Amino acid sequence: MLALLVSGETMSDSFREVTSVSWFGRIKRAVGGVIFGLLLIVLMVIGLFWNEGRAVQTARSLAEGAGAVVSIDAGSVDAANDSKLVHVSGPVTADSGLSDPDFGIAAQGLRLSRDVEMYQWKEESKSETTKKLGGGEETVTTYSYSKVWDDSQIDSSDFKKPDGHQNPPMAIHSRTFQIPEGKLGAFTLDTPVLDRIEGDKDYSLSANQSAAIKAAYTGTRPLGIVDGKIYLGADTTAPALGDYRIGYELAPLGVVSIVARQAGSRFEPYQTLAGDELLMVDPGTVPADKMFAEAVSENTLITWLLRAAGLLLLTIGFALFLSPIGVILDVIPFLGSMARMGTGIIAFFLAILVGTTTIAIAWFWYRPVLAVGILAAGVVAAAVVYYLGRSRKAAAAAVVPGTGNAT
Repeated sequence: MLALLVSGETMSDSFREVTSVSWFGRIKRAVGGVIFGLLLIVLMVIGLFWNEGRAVQTARSLAEGAGAVVSIDAGSVDAANDSKLVHVSGPVTADSGLSDPDFGIAAQGLRLSRDVEMYQWKEESKSETTKKLGGGEETVTTYSYSKVWDDSQIDSSDFKKPDGHQNPPMAIHSRTFQIPEGKLGAFTLDTPVLDRIEGDKDYSLSANQSAAIKAAYTGTRPLGIVDGKIYLGADTTAPALGDYRIGYELAPLGVVSIVARQAGSRFEPYQTLAGDELLMVDPGTVPADKMFAEAVSENTLITWLLRAAGLLLLTIGFALFLSPIGVILDVIPFLGSMARMGTGIIAFFLAILVGTTTIAIAWFWYRPVLAVGILAAGVVAAAVVYYLGRSRKAAAAAVVPGTGNAT
């Protein structure tokens, strides 16, 4: 059974809530956790298995691409390279500039990004839970409110105490302006390629742009340029609720290196026999072999990160599955704490066992030759160690009888 007690404000702009749950209510909640834990375990086993397949497919695709790529000159389009995987480097040019019509900002580059922040209320919560004799549980949650700059609308209607903390609607939003097409020598760069070009840098606004910005702005808030950004509000030193701070980033035109399928004078993703599509873009002049080496390293990093995430979520799943044990023993809080410590250790070892077993099975499924080779090497190594151990024991046994006759 759930009982709710609410107190008034106990400190400046904060709100405290006390929630009590009975022992039977906690058991019921723990049973729900068991179901969720089982579902999480199943999903993580599937996810770990899938990750090994993804890693193998990507590795094979990259190896296939590295063996098939052809480096070409950006100055001319050679029809003989059509449908081939090509590598090309050169400077990107554009026929048109960039602009933000809402504020009259104009720039030359590949991409102009508008980053908008609004001054608004934010709710934060901190909870402290204590176990009660008899298995019950009491949670004290303190909600505090402060004004912050945030780049997205914070929905104040979801606050625990919305009264006095209502946020105004966010009328101005972040937005990206990108050239529709670019040129790389004789080739045309479409959006899929342009989207992959990185290198965005802060674009600071100057005071001499103020007139054009004010002329384009159709709102009613006072406008100024502060620290290279647009400020919409009456007082920059004491922001008010609903004030805006607007900054820009610019991806300049520069040299890029591309690995993709040549389709006439354009570039498209290259479909490998292994299964992946290859379309890689790096800033600067980067050789093809280095681009593939970096992609291989990235694939390895992603594989290990997903393995670690899978093992962590498996641990959480097993912990949820075993959680009723701690709740039942919480009749005496000390016993419950000891039980949770034990089930946590068990959950960790179960996650390692199930996770590594899943990865091993996936290796046999996706890399049978390599897996058999590693297994055979392990068997040979074990046999050698066993043989050496037997030989040393036999030698030691032969020496022992003679030691007694020595004078």
